[in-house]
Amino acid sequence: MFSNVHSGALRGVEACPVQVESKSNMPGDPHVFIVGLPDAAVKESVDRVMAAFSNSKLPSPKSKTIVNLAPGDLRKEGPMYDLPIAIAMLAGNGVIPPNFLEKYIIAGELGLDGSVRSVKGGVSLALLARKENRDLILPKKSAEEAVLVEGPKVYVVETLSECVNFLSGKLPDKKPLTVEKSPFAAGLDAPPPVDFSEVKGQKHVRRAVEVAVAGGHNILMIGSPGSGKSMIAKRIPTILPEPSLDEFLEILGVHSAAGMTLTDERLSIRRPFRAPHHTISDVGLIGGGSSPGPGEISLAHNGVLFLDEFPEFKRSALEVMRQPLEDGEVTISRAAGKVTLPSRFMLVAAMNPCPCGYLGDSRRKCVCSPLQIQRYRARISGPLLDRIDIHIEAPTLSIDELRTSAPGESSAVMRERIVAARERQTRRFAGEDAAAPAGDKTRCNARMSSRQIREYCELDSSQGLILQRAMERLGLSARAFDRILKVSRTIADLAGSEKIQTEHLLEAINYRSLDRVSQYF
Repeated sequence: MFSNVHSGALRGVEACPVQVESKSNMPGDPHVFIVGLPDAAVKESVDRVMAAFSNSKLPSPKSKTIVNLAPGDLRKEGPMYDLPIAIAMLAGNGVIPPNFLEKYIIAGELGLDGSVRSVKGGVSLALLARKENRDLILPKKSAEEAVLVEGPKVYVVETLSECVNFLSGKLPDKKPLTVEKSPFAAGLDAPPPVDFSEVKGQKHVRRAVEVAVAGGHNILMIGSPGSGKSMIAKRIPTILPEPSLDEFLEILGVHSAAGMTLTDERLSIRRPFRAPHHTISDVGLIGGGSSPGPGEISLAHNGVLFLDEFPEFKRSALEVMRQPLEDGEVTISRAAGKVTLPSRFMLVAAMNPCPCGYLGDSRRKCVCSPLQIQRYRARISGPLLDRIDIHIEAPTLSIDELRTSAPGESSAVMRERIVAARERQTRRFAGEDAAAPAGDKTRCNARMSSRQIREYCELDSSQGLILQRAMERLGLSARAFDRILKVSRTIADLAGSEKIQTEHLLEAINYRSLDRVSQYF
């Protein structure tokens, strides 16, 4: 008897449709064969399924059975096909009516006792189900992610027997999971344990960070050890605006595809903050592997990527970051295929001015030679530096300043201004992006297109002359020209101004001052 079950395969962070076909009563010795380009984990499904049948008191196939995973040219990986394979085999033996299977996409790993375990890509499978106008049958943790996607009904099954009874019509009262029961529906957790009020001094650095977060701009902080660069960066999550549901689904989709269940990390609806160590490999940072998957830049999608000790990262990894910094996505090509992963993140980088860290410090003398300093600076290429919107120096505070400085503004006050500025940007881009796909929408000033820059960053003649002179004196590129305009627009949004004022433009130009030949660059 023939049966067919709908499932899905992950390619990067997207799910592709897969048909799990089963044909029993074939001539030959009783055995189960899996075809359709399965990997080792999929081939092992036979043993898990047979043990689950035995412990669930379900009949095992008594004849030769072939299970085909179509399409045959798409490599199938992982244990997510255990449950659909088991259901297809049971339907082929008449245990489940085949006509009940057409409306569902099914995925799940089976334990030997018949329990159903979570799998990667719950959100991606939900998006596939919405596209194909089907509902979902998933294990609990995967379902809690998938239910946030509007459209398909999501049914939770915890055992193989429960899934069989549901598909056989023996559980008519079983209700789909609702958003209200999802752990992500509660919003933000308790306030974080850190706050910007703990940062003493560094008012201009705090201001630069506020501008960067308000517009989603990349920022580089340069200063001696102990100047507060890392302390400030680690408090950026406290002022990030809450993501929209579309943005959070993108975040959740990337994490789910990487096998990271946010419920295990006890996180709720907030933007990611990733801070990898500088010894991370190229694949760990950019993504890839034999079967291309997300790296740190994709896990920071719609959030913040903090790279401390910026020049210490591998040059090859930093240079590959040019494409995602510019386009908001990274394309990875491997023998197993080519995938494009989302990577629209805000880069926050911190570095010392020289190898010893004390170049320009008023209290300690730099011991680096000119050649050492030159080699250290050369680790960050000009094209990469050009893609960072804001450069800011973080001078070391004196002991007297540390003792007597009053607490700064709290994160709540800063976040209030940032949220107001982001709301202005949302209203500005709402009309023209209404029909655009979620991933193509302009969500902040840093992502403005050339046309949008011309429309929303218009300067008068005197401001244009100021910018022209700054470009000539600092030797800035055309890319830096656009980024100054974007930062100016953000500063104007923070001030509640409809037009860019001269003081907004001058502040934005000042944030590019490290482009000139100075003690650092």
